[in-house]
Formats: sequence, structure tokens, C-alpha cells
Amino acid sequence: MDAILALEDGRVFRGHSFGATGERTGELVFNTSITGYQEILTDPSYAGQIVVMTYPEIGNYGVNPEDVESRRPFVEGFVVRELAPRYSNWRATESLESYLEAHGVIGLAGVDTRAIVRHIRQRGAMRACISTETLDADAAVARARQAPSMVGRDLASQVTCSAPYEWTEGADGSAPSLHVVAYDFGIKYNILRLLRRAGCRITVVPAHTTAETVLAMDPDGIFLSNGPGDPEPLTGVVENVRQLIGRRPIFGICLGHQLLGLAFGGRTYKLKFGHRGGNHPVKNILTGRVEITTQNHGFAVEADSLPSGEIDITHVNLNDGTLEGMRHRSLPIFSVQYHPEASPGPHDAGYLFDEFVRAMRARREGGETP
Repeated sequence: MDAILALEDGRVFRGHSFGATGERTGELVFNTSITGYQEILTDPSYAGQIVVMTYPEIGNYGVNPEDVESRRPFVEGFVVRELAPRYSNWRATESLESYLEAHGVIGLAGVDTRAIVRHIRQRGAMRACISTETLDADAAVARARQAPSMVGRDLASQVTCSAPYEWTEGADGSAPSLHVVAYDFGIKYNILRLLRRAGCRITVVPAHTTAETVLAMDPDGIFLSNGPGDPEPLTGVVENVRQLIGRRPIFGICLGHQLLGLAFGGRTYKLKFGHRGGNHPVKNILTGRVEITTQNHGFAVEADSLPSGEIDITHVNLNDGTLEGMRHRSLPIFSVQYHPEASPGPHDAGYLFDEFVRAMRARREGGETP
């Protein structure tokens, strides 16, 4: 079936649809990963976005139930150069096309993804409409322009869990020795798996859970997860994080990192086209080593806005110099902008989970954090 991708600046791309039919709007972004399309589709951080894959052929290894990163796909649309006509992998249970159809996600193939990505890099991420319902360029562009902007948009509240729950997948058979309360702003399953594998009992709580409720659970540490949208509208969440500072060790990833930056008194801003892919070089200032990281974010913390007497910058992006990691000088609190759980992606940054575990054990052995 014919389909159209229309951008708010009037640019239009035509191809054929796969998966579901209908019409969706969202922010148009691109991901440079070669593999991992199923993890990308099910990453809640992509809520409100139409994702373009830069790798030309997608779908060749199908889809399986083990590689999902959340309860369902969260993308508004999925754009590829070529959809593999057949899939082949011993773990696959269905095709990418049937998976998208079952979950109501519109796919678009047969378009020049290189041209789309170049356009985004030059003009910035922008609102778009993907549709099989109308092929009229003017109508589709008008609908793209009517879509909400990502700036000022609270999407974490839409993707978070509805009630607290315990996570047990990934256990190695031993009894967990540490208790982590993980805020779900759009948390990925592999984060929870790695925490569980590290010997943690995990209680996942909704995004707006109060600091008082979290502390009443008597955790050894608090985790702030990834998630979609603009961090600045989450004023209540930022206040909860501020109240938790100094009470327990805290580890933040992606949106959790941005929220922690705001809680420290810093500012965030929107990147031109964001960082999304599995090949982003980040320098660890503490060790001098360069890590290849998985990233998915459109906002960043403004490094100069952080209180220099309290916060140290620990990681910097080597592509554009943006802030990628920070830690408190005297408290066991640290965060990174990228995804050390690496699903999909390289595993260079897996050591950060070990650092979190060491901080929690040090607190337990040394007594209560003041």
C-alpha cells in the first residue's frame, strides 16, 4: 500500500507501507544502529517519535519475545530503506511486518533514508506525519504542523507503570542482598535485568511516587530511569529527586540524568537532532578512556549551569562536547546521559552498575547516609 511521510517544513517522502495502516504524527528522528530494531521499537524513550533507521536493510532476523525492552512498541512510526522480504534466525517467531501490524505501528519502506537523515541533520528533528490514509502532500504537511512539539511535553507520565511491582527476571538463583527502588520514567527491561543479576531486589515505582513513599520502602539505593519527552515539565518529579539527595545512593540514566541535573539546580536544553545509536564515543574524564556507547536522547544537561562546587563532570561526548556524565563530589550520586545497559549496543559502560552496587554496599556497611 502506498504511504507518505510529510515533514512540517514541507518536505515529503513517498514509499509503501508495512505493518499497520492509518495515520500517526510525531517528532522525526534517526537511529544509526545496525542491529537491534526490536529493542529500539520497544524502548519507551521513543514515545511520541517516528524513527528512521540509517542502516539500509531492516527485518532480516525477524522478531522474538525475548528481545523486547518494554511491554509494547512505543514508536509512532518506523521508516526504513528496505524491508527484508524474508527473515532467518533460530530465535525468531514472526516477521517484523506482522509484529508491527499486531501492535498498530505504521512502517514506511522504499524511501531514501539517507536523504531524510541528511535533511534532519541540517534542519533538526521536526514534527512529521506518516500516513496511509491520505497521500495528499499539503494535507499531510498540515497534519504534521498540528502535532505537539516535543519541547514542554511530558511523556514520562504516559509511559510509566500504573502501580509499584517487583522485578525478578535475571536472577542467578542467589538471594538478593540489596534493595533498589527504581523510578519508571520509561524504564528498559535490560536495566532491571542487570540490576537483578548484580544481586539486587528491585521495586519499580511509578514516575510520580513521592520521596516519602520511596524512603518508607527502606531501599539501599535509588535508580532514576530513562524515558521520553522534555524533562522540564516534570517539576513534581524533580522536587521528589531533590528530597532524595543525600538520603540514599542514586544512579540516573538518560532522562534520570537530566532530572538529577535539574534537581541540582541546573538547566536542560534541546539538541538539534539528538543522539540515537550504538556507536557514540564518550570520554571518561576520570580514567582517560574512550567508551563506545548506546544513546537515545533529544535533550541534554547544560554543563555550565551545574553548581561547580558540588558537581564534577565525569563524561563528555567526543562528537559534540555535550555533557554525558556527572557525579556529586561528596555524596554517592552519579548519572550518565547514555545507556550502559546497552540493549542494543556495546557493553563498554557496564561497569557503572558495579559502581552503583559498591556505593550501596558502602552505605550499608558504614551506616545511614546523613
